[in-house]
Amino acid sequence: MSRIGKAPIAIPAGVTVEVKDHVVTVKGKNGSLEQVVNPDINVTVEDGHVHVTRPSDDREHRALHGLYRALIHNMVVGVSEGYRKEMELVGVGYRATANGQVLELSLGFSHAIYIKLPPEVKVEAKTERNKNPLIILTSDDKQLLGQVCAKIRSLRKPEPYKGKGIKFVGEVIRRKSGKSAGAK
Repeated sequence: MSRIGKAPIAIPAGVTVEVKDHVVTVKGKNGSLEQVVNPDINVTVEDGHVHVTRPSDDREHRALHGLYRALIHNMVVGVSEGYRKEMELVGVGYRATANGQVLELSLGFSHAIYIKLPPEVKVEAKTERNKNPLIILTSDDKQLLGQVCAKIRSLRKPEPYKGKGIKFVGEVIRRKSGKSAGAK
């Protein structure tokens, strides 16, 4: 058995999980999420826990078993607690401002970049003196939040020589020495 797949998912107070026609619906204080499950994978709700089982030990069934268990667990955590990502803009003149669901970024290009975010993702931009600007993204959908963060990061990835770019808070960028370090 998959170690991840066989672990039951505890349902916290205030969260309801329903399974109907291979669609798992999770509702909580932060909202509602749905996930279509492969018909081969069996999802049951009993005694305050969600159990995911597979019919056989085929390679495909083993892969889907752990996948759907992880997706359902992420949905339960999302509607009860939510997810939060913090991104840092490292570079001279890099700025971020949030106007509703539109994020405006100045990243050293000749123009500003405007990103319209999905309504499920809430954005906040912080700028403090002598600190790098921060972008704080919150959502109850972990997959969507990860996609939005990846899109923002792809606009200016951190480079290894000076460390400039958009990075996650706490992320360590592997630095390289420049040309002058190798010459003697």
